[in-house]
Amino acid sequence: MRELRAVGCEKVFHEQVSSVAVRPQLQAALEFVRERDALVVTKLDRLARSVAELVSIIHALDRKQADLRILNLGMDTQTPTGKLMLTVLGGVAQFEREMMLERQLEGIAKAQAAGKYRGRKPIQTDRRDEVIRLAATGVAKAQIAQQLKIGEATVYRILAKERG
Repeated sequence: MRELRAVGCEKVFHEQVSSVAVRPQLQAALEFVRERDALVVTKLDRLARSVAELVSIIHALDRKQADLRILNLGMDTQTPTGKLMLTVLGGVAQFEREMMLERQLEGIAKAQAAGKYRGRKPIQTDRRDEVIRLAATGVAKAQIAQQLKIGEATVYRILAKERG
């Protein structure tokens, strides 16, 4: 975020979500961009997860007559060359990501075949029982998660399974 402030960004949007999750901060940033503004990002892979997504973002910015700047590449879409380079680099980034995922799946399959990969360790039965007991006494789900040092989503999952 320091990099963005250093180049004079008026407002900074920040989120950390997986590549498949909805990205509300990105949507908010695209809505916030005004005519003749520039959307500034530190890295291309922080903006778009695929070429299709990148093209969609560029079109949204074009409709607002706004530009895109990528700091680590020194790239700006004010020029046709900048737009071309951005699309090419977006394609390379998508290719790299797909190759990484392919290798990851191959590695998991190999580990499973060797009996070394079993997925996440299940929650111990006593912890599961404790979640149910605490919830029954009216303890908040967030407090249960914190107290038992487990994720809040795990608490919700256990209680949903318990209800049926």
